[in-house]
Amino acid sequence: MNGLVIVLIAIVVLGAGYLLYGRWLASKWGLDPKAKTPAYTHEDGQDYVPSSKLTVFAHQFSSIAGAGPVTGPILASVFGWVPVLLWLLIGGLFFGAVQDFGALYASVKNEGKSMGMIIEKYIGRTGRKLFMLFCWLFTLLVMAAFTDMVAGTFVGKGVEGMTKATGYANSAAASISMLFIVVAIIFGLIQKKVGKMKEWVRAVVAIALLVVMFIIGMKLPMYATKSTWIYIVMAYLFLASVMPMWLLMEPRDYMTTFMLLGMIIGAVVGVIAEHPTMKLNAFSGFNVDGSYLFPTLFVTIACGAVSGFHSLVSSGTSSKTISNEKDMPMVGYGAMVVESLLGVIALVVVGAVAVNGTKPEGTPFSIFSAGVAGFFEKFGIPVQVATVFMTMCVSALALTSLDSVARIGRMSFQELFYGDTTDTSKMPGWQKVLTNKYFATIITLVLAYLLTKVGYAEIWPLFGSANQLLSVLALVACAVFLKKTKRQGWMLWVPMLFMMAVTFTALSMTIIKLTNAFMTTGLDLGNTLQLVFAVLLLILGVLVAIQGIKKLLEKADK
Repeated sequence: MNGLVIVLIAIVVLGAGYLLYGRWLASKWGLDPKAKTPAYTHEDGQDYVPSSKLTVFAHQFSSIAGAGPVTGPILASVFGWVPVLLWLLIGGLFFGAVQDFGALYASVKNEGKSMGMIIEKYIGRTGRKLFMLFCWLFTLLVMAAFTDMVAGTFVGKGVEGMTKATGYANSAAASISMLFIVVAIIFGLIQKKVGKMKEWVRAVVAIALLVVMFIIGMKLPMYATKSTWIYIVMAYLFLASVMPMWLLMEPRDYMTTFMLLGMIIGAVVGVIAEHPTMKLNAFSGFNVDGSYLFPTLFVTIACGAVSGFHSLVSSGTSSKTISNEKDMPMVGYGAMVVESLLGVIALVVVGAVAVNGTKPEGTPFSIFSAGVAGFFEKFGIPVQVATVFMTMCVSALALTSLDSVARIGRMSFQELFYGDTTDTSKMPGWQKVLTNKYFATIITLVLAYLLTKVGYAEIWPLFGSANQLLSVLALVACAVFLKKTKRQGWMLWVPMLFMMAVTFTALSMTIIKLTNAFMTTGLDLGNTLQLVFAVLLLILGVLVAIQGIKKLLEKADK
């Protein structure tokens, strides 16, 4: 089938879903444009910062559009392009976007509280403690996987067999990414000093800065080994976790969004110009090389269809910067729709370069980068420029999720030890230490660093299952909130029950597989950590889900 037709179908379906279903959800739940949002009622210049609709959308989209919408569809393409496309469209509109919007809505309506605090309010304190422990463990997995991935993308030396061209592309992309951090802080300070800027002025400044950084980065590449880049990324995550939102993360995400949208638009234009034929099998069967379509497909494709991590972004950071409730559909539902489109584009790209009906050899990032760079070359863009741009884009995808998850991991650790108050003057000494943002950040990053020793390939399968289980818990929490506040929440039940079946099946299969391996040949460090995490996450997930389901089945208050 023609790739252009697939992209056009996706644009129409996703656009219609946003305009019809997204607006319908907003009308059923109720938005109050005159209500003061938490960004104003709790404004502190750190986490609670009133921001424009486009700024919050940029933060939400760049944070959730990590490696997932590229990695998942390409890995799952072994089952054929038809099931992948159906899950991206159906999952994106009726599962993922509903969860993201629901989590954002629930948080804004509850003073910008995180999912953990919402669970405490509507389900109970025990549920909150278990959920926050689950979230914190989950963020460790995300940081370890994505840090290892980003460091591998930036490495410019110390790898046997690496070509000069590849080393240059990686190092130039790394240099641009480091410039991003410095320029983002400068951009944030300028906006703070100038005050409210017209949106078109901010956009022009952001795009101009991107162009300047790209030119400088290509002229001054930074060559370093993978281990060095892991240390540098961890240092950046410390800054992103503790610095005010307006100073680093918001301006960085704002600029990144233009780059990512440029990548998406460029890929779409490339598809329109090339009309690539899908060389993937339409459907490869329900069992491919020992992997069953259920639950593997629905765990492999997380971001792009439904991802529990998104609920942490919606309730952890975005809800604290929303200036008006009427902005929530675009931020919560709209950002997920655009991410689903990115997943479809990744599917078309791998379909265009497929070999013998399946994806070619290489990592998902390398396949995607090479494919889109090939489209860019058709427009006369030099191959070196196209390769550097795509390497920069795919690393930005992971970095923008990394800085958000580092902040969320720090906040999750703090919330584990909060009691009845967040006022440090009323806490004992030990509690002050454990809830201190610097201490919480260091502990979280140290443990994530240790997990990077296991490697990205070992962590990713478990990350997928944990991510989807987190979506179950978020959907349960949102459903309970809607019921307790006498709003319609039945539209969350099908996604919640389906994802419950997917994740419990996937984690159980993982535990059985690893246990059998342990009984026969023993386990190495990577598999041992996978087994421990899988058991812990499954137990915690089941306990929280049971508490939530009990609340959902209770008779409604009169």
